[in-house]
Amino acid sequence: MGSDARVTVARRELASLGEEKTIVLALVLQLFIAAFSSFLVVGLVSLYDPGEMGGYEVDVAIAGGATDELVRAADEVTGVDSHVYPDAAAATDAFERPSETGVDAVLIGEVRDGRVHVSATVPDGNVQTTVVVVQLRDVLRNLERAERTDRAAWLSALPVDLPPETQSSPYYGFTYTVLVPLLLFLPVFISGSLTVDSIAEERERGTLELLRVAPVTLREIVDGKLLAAAALAPAQAALWVVLLGVNGTRVANPLALLALVAALSVLVCSLGAVVALLSPERRSAQFLYSVGVLFVFGGTALFPNNPVNTAARLAIGSADASAAVVVAAYALVGLGVYVALRRLVGEVDANAL
Repeated sequence: MGSDARVTVARRELASLGEEKTIVLALVLQLFIAAFSSFLVVGLVSLYDPGEMGGYEVDVAIAGGATDELVRAADEVTGVDSHVYPDAAAATDAFERPSETGVDAVLIGEVRDGRVHVSATVPDGNVQTTVVVVQLRDVLRNLERAERTDRAAWLSALPVDLPPETQSSPYYGFTYTVLVPLLLFLPVFISGSLTVDSIAEERERGTLELLRVAPVTLREIVDGKLLAAAALAPAQAALWVVLLGVNGTRVANPLALLALVAALSVLVCSLGAVVALLSPERRSAQFLYSVGVLFVFGGTALFPNNPVNTAARLAIGSADASAAVVVAAYALVGLGVYVALRRLVGEVDANAL
């Protein structure tokens, strides 16, 4: 009877989701992103790394005593066209007349006390600014590398060698470090919010008492609501992985990823249920849940084996044996929080909510 009651409550919860327009809209948005990921990723990467947009030339006016060094650094950056001016005033004047000169930015380099000091001027607050800043960043990075190499003989102590430059595709990095974790973990947060909202609303409206009139216990009611919400996240994640594959984005270790999502879903939904049972009203419960999830996942970001990093490594196929240990650890933590939830439900039930 107990398991049937939990399933009945879970079915009731899933059926009621169709009436929640916000949840339906969130699901449709995720579905759209997963279904058309191959098209969206191009536009999203332009925001993630505008320098890789291609087809956009940045004209930079260069002046000052370090003109030669800046020109050499700019010539190594694709999409940057340098223009030398006799002094800073002339370069600034050209920047202020972009329609006539075509200058998008200014770099003024001066050598003082054996060091190169560079001041940069870019357009103020428009879409072009982002692209220009990224391109100038690459120019200054090249300048720094060149100066380290050229002046190494005059240094009293050799600096640490810079890591070699890589030519990895930003589309590859964005897909596996941003897009895939987003599609995997967003359903987890939504499921936790559903759990909080469902239990808190039942308490606030007094309908939880009506449910207890039926031949079910409070634990079965909470378990049913938890089952519906926690099962929704891995089900969505599985669909998103399939749709990513259809769009040409290969996701390795899908079973391990789904196990990670399921473990986090149980953990987050159990935390949400605890908050809903302890909080006096629905609004405060949602606020406490949001803050709690923010702190929990923000704290895990400090560790190398955080959920996002683990998911990216699994999706790429570069995970080692430690990834399985991390997934198992999250599963144990989720199980521990669920056990604590059941104890809390027993105490609440004993006190006759």
